[in-house]
Amino acid sequence: MNELLDVVADINKKLKLNADRKLLTPGPLTTRYSVKNAMLTDHCTWDDEYKAITASVIKDITNISANEDYTTVLLQGSGTYAVESMISSLCGNDKKILFLVNGEYGKRMLTIADKLGKNYTALEFEMTEPLDVKVVEEELKNNTDIETVVFVHCETTTGIINPLKELVRLAKFYDKKVLIDAMSSFGAYEIDMPTLDIDSLASSSNKCLEGLPGLGFVVVKKSLLEKCAGNALSHSLDLYDQHKSFSDSKGKFRFTSPTNVLLALRQALDNYKMEGGLEARKNRYIENHKVLVEGLEKLGFKAIVKPEYQSHIITTFELGDLDFSKLYEALKEEGFVIYPGKLTTKPTFRLGNIGDVYPDDMIVLIKILDKLLKN
Repeated sequence: MNELLDVVADINKKLKLNADRKLLTPGPLTTRYSVKNAMLTDHCTWDDEYKAITASVIKDITNISANEDYTTVLLQGSGTYAVESMISSLCGNDKKILFLVNGEYGKRMLTIADKLGKNYTALEFEMTEPLDVKVVEEELKNNTDIETVVFVHCETTTGIINPLKELVRLAKFYDKKVLIDAMSSFGAYEIDMPTLDIDSLASSSNKCLEGLPGLGFVVVKKSLLEKCAGNALSHSLDLYDQHKSFSDSKGKFRFTSPTNVLLALRQALDNYKMEGGLEARKNRYIENHKVLVEGLEKLGFKAIVKPEYQSHIITTFELGDLDFSKLYEALKEEGFVIYPGKLTTKPTFRLGNIGDVYPDDMIVLIKILDKLLKN
């Protein structure tokens, strides 16, 4: 039935019966009709059927990157809620954290740590360059009191992808815990948590899983989770207590959950499986990115991140002499929504290629841009 709804929705769009715009953003995203349609059913949070759906979501998210030694803790709110819960709950209050920062989302974690009163140090790098493994190693050599290393995998400030495997292996060589903000990479990049011995990662429903905003989640080692009781500096973001509620009641949130958003995520995970899982989704995003970048380069737009460091999630382009507000409104009028740049050194804009978008959509965008530039 849901596949039929998606087909009908696609026909409606072609006939211009559906005014939905294509969101070329890092999330929220363009979502399938079946995902939106899943929200139309109301559920009571105490209902056994709803709790079973919650438990199935927890299981399926865990299986994307981990095994039975891990679990997923869902949290009401945005992905930042999940990141804060992870830092607050899993990092000892008297232990030192090393944050690796090369973008605004890394800086946001420093703000969180400041608010929580955490003991930390930070290494900050250029936003257009990946985290430097050699510099990190020197820091770990010289600061033996560091307990935990925390960094962003795909930094959506620029679209850069950081060297996850190398950084994790380095941290583990020095016997450190590793927590990862995988907000924009989870589900579209392979993150083998058991093999790499990653302790935890945070992401959200409205990124590469192509659900709707409203749920963050933390995938975490069960053994670590059991040790963190009492660590959290927030009641509502206490990862241990949230997990205990799910475990003891077989899928019940401690507080009111966004029931309709969870149902949408359940459908999004079903779509993820039907598409072919991580490999298929990754390949679609790679093709989207390839078509997008090649097309924009032909129009004279330059990507600011070197190809070898560029993710297939979102790309930052130099804006040149164009006015972003005018470009934004012109593209919006044509059915596409783009993202402003976050760099302060030069005018830029960002184009995401995740969500329910395809290479043909990228081709349409390029043709529209070409027409707008000529006019």
